[in-house]
Amino acid sequence: MKLVLFDCDGTLVDSAGLIHETMRRTFVQFGKREPAFAETKAIIGLTLDIAISRMLGKPHVDDEDIEMMAYYKSLFSVVRNDLDFREPLFAGIRELMDTLESRDEILIGAVTGKSRRGLDLVTETHGFKFVASRTADDCPSKPHPAMVTECCDETGMRPGYTLVIGDAIYDMQMAKAAGATAIGVAWGYASVDELRQAGADAVVSHPSEILAHIG
Repeated sequence: MKLVLFDCDGTLVDSAGLIHETMRRTFVQFGKREPAFAETKAIIGLTLDIAISRMLGKPHVDDEDIEMMAYYKSLFSVVRNDLDFREPLFAGIRELMDTLESRDEILIGAVTGKSRRGLDLVTETHGFKFVASRTADDCPSKPHPAMVTECCDETGMRPGYTLVIGDAIYDMQMAKAAGATAIGVAWGYASVDELRQAGADAVVSHPSEILAHIG
């Protein structure tokens, strides 16, 4: 058996537009310079407090960052409804997930910097069936390995039989820190070179290619 752990934003769903608009409104509310889209994409995958702190160029998280994080969370569903944005799946993801769910020897989980509420919204929208999942509400921010190791402990799987699929350098670093296989995806928010430099064991250009690495 193998455990396959998916990142969410930038790997399963295209949520960059929604995240950026929510972040933009948050920065405006607190009198900050509006961030560029590239700045928002660069922090996707981190927990919100750390992401906001980095975008503001701070050495560490402070009380203002915590306050901005709380405002962002309160605004997220509002923006989601305003834009009628349901974080669409990337092309080929539905077929991949259907194939994996049909295989008894594969366990599917999620490891994401989203909040538990955010992951639940995506799960409800697209009908994903995760046997284990860890979010920013449950564990330290990526690249800390806890999200992976806790999912392994919950399912009884060893990291050596676990694959982490993600689009960010933090996903690759987290996987390697946990002793799991790191598979980068080229359709997300980091470049292929960045993923490889972060330790990716392989980088795929289409979801169907992931099956070959699972075996």
